Amino acid sequence: MEDPPVDDDRSAYAGVLRFYELAKHQEWLVRDLPWGEIAPVPEGKGSPERKARRQDVWRSVVMQQLQADVLAVEMAAQLLNAAPDPEAKLYYATMVQDEARHTEAWLKLIGQIGGEGERDPHLDALGHMFLEADTLEEKVFLMQVFFERLIIPRFRLIARSSRGTLLEDLCNRLAIDDGIHHAAGMAYERVLLVNAPKSVQTTLIDAANRMLPEFAAHAMWRPKAREMIGNLMEARDRERLKTELNHGVRLAKSLGLDVADVQLPF
Repeated sequence: MEDPPVDDDRSAYAGVLRFYELAKHQEWLVRDLPWGEIAPVPEGKGSPERKARRQDVWRSVVMQQLQADVLAVEMAAQLLNAAPDPEAKLYYATMVQDEARHTEAWLKLIGQIGGEGERDPHLDALGHMFLEADTLEEKVFLMQVFFERLIIPRFRLIARSSRGTLLEDLCNRLAIDDGIHHAAGMAYERVLLVNAPKSVQTTLIDAANRMLPEFAAHAMWRPKAREMIGNLMEARDRERLKTELNHGVRLAKSLGLDVADVQLPF
C-alpha cells in the first residue's frame, strides 16, 4: 500500500516569505548613518547649563529606545528558536539582525551624548512578560502584533521633534523596520491561528489584558530629566495613547479574536 501524498503546499506562508524579502531589501548598516556630519540630537540655544539640561532630556529619550531594543534582541532570538516553519525562521533571522543593528546604533548615539541613564521599569516588566510567554502564538501576538505596532508612532514623533539630527535619521529607519516586523507578525499570527483551539484565543486575550496596562504605564512614564515636560504634555500623551490602544484592539479583532473581553486601561 502506497503512503498518502505529502501535503507540500506552503502557500499559506507566502505573506511571511514576502516580508522576509522586504526586510532584506530594506536592510541598512549602522555605518550608513551620517556620523560626525550632523548633530546627534537637537542642541538648543542658551547658556551651557540650559544646553546641558536639554541634552539630558534627549539622552533620556535615547536611553528608553536603547533599553527597548536590547530587550527586543532577546525576544527576536526567542522567536527564531521557537518558530517551526522555515519561512518564519528566515524572517526571524532578519529580525534578530535588525534588533541587533538598532541596539548598535543606539549605543553609538548615546555614547555621543553622555552615556546610559535611568531605566524605564515598565519596559523591563514588558520584556519579562514577552520572554516568559508560554506559546509561540502569545510571543508573536505580544511583541509583533501589539508592541511593534504601538511603538511606531513614537518613532515618528521623535523624528519630527529632532529635525536634521542623527536621532531623526535613526528613528525614520526604525519606523520602517518595525513596520515590517509588525506586518510580518500579523501575517504569521494569521497562519498560527487558523487551526488553533479556542483555548489559544483565550490565552491571547488574557495576555493582552496583562500587557495593555503595563504598556500604558510605560508610555506615560517619564525619567527625572523629562518630568516637567511630561507633566505639561500629559493630557495630549494620554489621548494619543488611547487612540493607539484602540487601534491595537482593532488589529486583534482583524485576526479573528473575540476582543469583547479586552480591558483598555482608560
